[in-house]
Amino acid sequence: MQLASDADNLPSREQIRRWVAAALEHAAEITVRIVDAEEAQTLNQDYRDKDYVPNVLTFEYGEIAPGILGGDVVICAPVVEREAREQGKPLKDHYAHMTVHGVLHLQGYDHIDPADADIMELREAVILRRFRIPNPYLSFPDENGVRQ
Repeated sequence: MQLASDADNLPSREQIRRWVAAALEHAAEITVRIVDAEEAQTLNQDYRDKDYVPNVLTFEYGEIAPGILGGDVVICAPVVEREAREQGKPLKDHYAHMTVHGVLHLQGYDHIDPADADIMELREAVILRRFRIPNPYLSFPDENGVRQ
């Protein structure tokens, strides 16, 4: 766990560890790094050739030892804070979602194809439910602030 952000209300190392452990289906060595917008945008530009600030990036290193996956999950604090506010959800819940989302990517889950997105989103919802966090794909407020 690396904290490279000055943001307030960051999750604790223990919370991050619990969320990572819940999402793991394989043995893994993962670094979770919480960063500010500038670092997230630089990483996104340098490694994905995309010029915007993402909420989460995953860098998969494959098997770093027999049966052990390696990788980094980089979470952008300002984007997570903004999204949580816009979506009307607790900040901690959104950090949990982004952590689980990144760890699933590390294990090969993806959401480019709609069928794969359905599988990944269902897996995320099941994992988050263990922490009493509502399905993030069903809990966006509508234009009147009512949760869907």
